[in-house]
Amino acid sequence: MEFTVQQVAHILKGEIKGDNQKKIRNLAKIQEGQEGDICFLSNLKYEHFLYTTAASVVIVNRDFEPKKEYLATLILVDDAYTAFSILLDEYAKIVNFSKSGIEQPSYLSPNAIYGEGLYLGAFAYIGNNVKMGENVKIYPHTYIGDNVSIGSNTILYAGVKIYAGCQIGSYCTIHAGAIVGSDGFGFAPQPDGSYKAIPQVGNVIIKDRVDIGANTTIDRAMMGSTILEEGVKLDNHIQIAHNVVVGKNTVIASHTGISGSTTIGENCVIAGQVGMVGHIHIASRTTIGAQTGITKAVEKEGTTMLGSPAMEHKDQLKIFVLMRKLPDLKARIEELEKKMKELR
Repeated sequence: MEFTVQQVAHILKGEIKGDNQKKIRNLAKIQEGQEGDICFLSNLKYEHFLYTTAASVVIVNRDFEPKKEYLATLILVDDAYTAFSILLDEYAKIVNFSKSGIEQPSYLSPNAIYGEGLYLGAFAYIGNNVKMGENVKIYPHTYIGDNVSIGSNTILYAGVKIYAGCQIGSYCTIHAGAIVGSDGFGFAPQPDGSYKAIPQVGNVIIKDRVDIGANTTIDRAMMGSTILEEGVKLDNHIQIAHNVVVGKNTVIASHTGISGSTTIGENCVIAGQVGMVGHIHIASRTTIGAQTGITKAVEKEGTTMLGSPAMEHKDQLKIFVLMRKLPDLKARIEELEKKMKELR
């Protein structure tokens, strides 16, 4: 792919300073830029690279004033970092949505319905009564069970498994190896000490603009639905159990496990390796630090939780301070005990 500076500046609504006919072929870091690359400079800590980079084009803020001579053409924008992210987004769309057609061998049920621009990779399987919108991209070795619906402009990367009856919205991205709709962990203890599996007959509903990381698993509900609301972002290796509801625009980092029937509010931030018990509610705008163990509901919006078992951030920090002092306190106690013995 090749673009001119003029084309890129038009996308970014930027002003060109230099040669507007230079050709752009790649995106790169400013310190690694070569001829044909476009880079950005927003953090002035990296300004010195502008004067040495071989990149053809650099995106900078409009108020940026160079201190030395440079060779690159500049594109002046309001916010260089945001502008480059827009460019990355446009580049990803071109790359990810460029594929179309049905590769062989693959299986597409005769009664499946799909819109224009479908890409179906080799060894993919599309079950009965599946409905897919326009421009859906399904990469090789993906399994789509019966009665699944997938909205327009959604990408399912290699090896994704969508079990029967699940619903995927539009503009979603599900990365390699993720599983949507596997059975929830439901077993009834029996008098003889064994466990009887409880049928999981619900489904998973994923709303629009949800991103799901590689090897993440989202269990189907026992009854009803496990739900990811619009704009949810999940990292790799996350476990979402049956009947969980994750609120709009909540982000969850890797290795987090959320137990069954827990509901999480909107715009929460959940860091890595967090564990939550089931049947609790997490209020909107809650922030949960890494490796936190949530054992009870968080009812107050905007709370920050830390530690295991979890408590409010400021209280946990006080405990951390005391813990650091424990060796000194132990030594002082031992010294006092020694003096008391001497007095006796």
